[in-house]
Amino acid sequence: MSHDDAVATFWELARVHAKLNVSAAYFGPTPLDSVPPPAWSFGANPAQADELLGLVLAGTKTATASALWDYEADDEPLPEAGALSIVLDGSGQPRALIETVAVEVVPFDEVGEEHARLEGEGDLSLAHWREVHQRFFTDAATHDRGFATEMPVVCERFRVLYSD
Repeated sequence: MSHDDAVATFWELARVHAKLNVSAAYFGPTPLDSVPPPAWSFGANPAQADELLGLVLAGTKTATASALWDYEADDEPLPEAGALSIVLDGSGQPRALIETVAVEVVPFDEVGEEHARLEGEGDLSLAHWREVHQRFFTDAATHDRGFATEMPVVCERFRVLYSD
């Protein structure tokens, strides 16, 4: 089964199991059932994708953070509350349907303890979050601005609507 077929099949199951009642207007003029939401994985490699997905599926991870500069460099729209996404595992298989519930852009050095805890990683501390994310934002950057403590960070909270 191709990646696109796997995502479409997962979307069909998720819509039924999650009992979605999402307006077709959210996805544009195409009927809701024919347009899967964007599919992506957490992290920068398959091992990170699997590790972070495991935290999502366990209910430990209900938030994520991304560099705003990466969104700009990739010409990608920012996530919005109410948006749906399909989360892939490290091998590219769809595993969870999530809904973004809140988005806030703040400087890196103003990300708070609650957000660090909601990300569900390590010891859940802000110190751990800062260490891991500074490294991630430096190593996985798609922009050329480097790392700065005042760099804008997209803090996103989400909930799992369905998982296989």
